[in-house]
Amino acid sequence: MARYTGPMTRKSRRLGVDLVGGDAAFEKRPYPPGQHGRGRIKESEYLLQLREKQKARFSYGVLEKQFANYYAEAHRRAGKTGDNLLQLLECRLDNVVYRAGFARTRRHARQLVVHGHFLVNGKKVNIPSYQVSAHDVIDVREKSLEMTPFIVARETHGERVVPAWLEAVPGRMRIFVHQLPIRAQIDIPVQEQLIVEYYSKL
Repeated sequence: MARYTGPMTRKSRRLGVDLVGGDAAFEKRPYPPGQHGRGRIKESEYLLQLREKQKARFSYGVLEKQFANYYAEAHRRAGKTGDNLLQLLECRLDNVVYRAGFARTRRHARQLVVHGHFLVNGKKVNIPSYQVSAHDVIDVREKSLEMTPFIVARETHGERVVPAWLEAVPGRMRIFVHQLPIRAQIDIPVQEQLIVEYYSKL
């Protein structure tokens, strides 16, 4: 499936937020790219809503149509649409691998999932958008345990905080999904209400 593969720093600068995490290039130049990057932009209500949607979309590496489908599913479910949307995005398999500290970035996690290195409840899953459920157990395949990315992940585990809804066991390269995340447990700088307002006008 096609997806954005260009420089994430450029997107981070355009949206004014570090989409990668620890992006030194963004910290050095946190203003928009281009000749007029330091100029003042008139911020309309629509622009603010669009920017929040783009922040979420690029943070999770999701295409426009796929993101709209997530919103439709979130709107269909009971509860707050914005909270449901973030929960759906957070429960993507590639994001869970990233949150557990088994990959440097979400892009890296996506690549590891696509290459078939993970089992969910004992079955191989190579779909990054696969939705994990409460009480799922995610393992790195036995054959993949001694590959460089996973050796590095074991050695560097603990450098990033694992959210409370997950439990990572680096010695076995296993992830336990204790529950689905609530909004307070989702650490992403997005105002989801603006995303809801954006789609409600379409």
